[in-house]
Amino acid sequence: MVDDLGVAEVSEWAAGLEEVHALIAPRFARSEPRARVAGYLRGLLAPLERKNGWTLAEDAGEANPDGMQRLLTGTDWDAHRVRDDLRGYVIGHLGDPGAVLVVDETGFLKKGTRSAGVARQYSGTAGRIENCQVGVFLGYAAPGGRTFLDRELYLPKAWTEDRPRCRDAGIGEEVEFATKPELAIAMLTRTLDAGVPARWLTGDEVYGQHPGLRAFAAQRGLSYVLAVPSNQWVWTAGVKGPVQAHAKTVAAAISPQAFKRISAAPGAKGPRVHHWARTALHPDPGDGNTCWLLVRRSLTDPSDYAYYLARAAGSTSLTELARVAGTRWAIEETFQTAKGEVGLDHYQVRHYESWYRHITLAMLAHAFLTITRATAAKKGHRPASTTS
Repeated sequence: MVDDLGVAEVSEWAAGLEEVHALIAPRFARSEPRARVAGYLRGLLAPLERKNGWTLAEDAGEANPDGMQRLLTGTDWDAHRVRDDLRGYVIGHLGDPGAVLVVDETGFLKKGTRSAGVARQYSGTAGRIENCQVGVFLGYAAPGGRTFLDRELYLPKAWTEDRPRCRDAGIGEEVEFATKPELAIAMLTRTLDAGVPARWLTGDEVYGQHPGLRAFAAQRGLSYVLAVPSNQWVWTAGVKGPVQAHAKTVAAAISPQAFKRISAAPGAKGPRVHHWARTALHPDPGDGNTCWLLVRRSLTDPSDYAYYLARAAGSTSLTELARVAGTRWAIEETFQTAKGEVGLDHYQVRHYESWYRHITLAMLAHAFLTITRATAAKKGHRPASTTS
């Protein structure tokens, strides 16, 4: 990475990394882990094929991986406090009142049965049921860039109902079963209570079909565009009053002329263009907002539909709703870059707390890259890349 940058850019990159280290240094009472976490972050940002204890130690000039492993497993520091520092760092550089909060999950393929939360479960990463851990993440999408604010490890009931197994993996008695939408609500509560500026919430069907999450967003003043399945029940206007029907039934009644060709988000092969339409739902919230069923239809396959429940100010345009819906695709790409560039999934730890420690540091490294690239773009520099 350094070889591809000019002297001034290298200096700025180094100063930015020192800023990040200074931000979290007070969380480490002892000088040894305080210095080592700087090496850990530098290793995550280095162009290493795998970013595990051995390679991070070698990159830091250490003879063995013991110190890097202790940073994740034995040193006294609180990953949740570093998470708070990460959030402040992101908002300080990228904060925007129109930002989109994105709840999404990703799988971490694992062998064996001892890693906290590991189970045979669906992994969106693999596109099938695999032996894996699943992390639920809260992303932040703003004009300046996209990165992560928070994370939770999902624990299936098979784990939370087996307390001896939990103890062996370092999971405390206070940790109880929570669904993925409930984990999302917990992260959103922390984020909004911290004063993070945002206008929108989006997520896939796992989150969109959860009435508690939608109610939470409305109560906290977040507009939302949340994906739902085709059989989601919605209320619409009928001849004799509101009637309930499946989303796909309501969508089938929308006039063909109502669909507009809109590019919701950029993709790897160019703009993601679809036909979009919406229809108002009942009852009206009565607070200046409107609830809609938002429908996306493929340009090439008229039978390919996607459905969303949306709630926002009545003046919100169809294009804006489509844009917010498309933000989730960008966060999926953010998972890919976090895994490919800062080793989000390269950890070799089994304990619950250790998972949070590595993931939080990887998120911090990703935020640093995002902010560095945003700063370079403003100055007309080439964006930094760990893979160049």
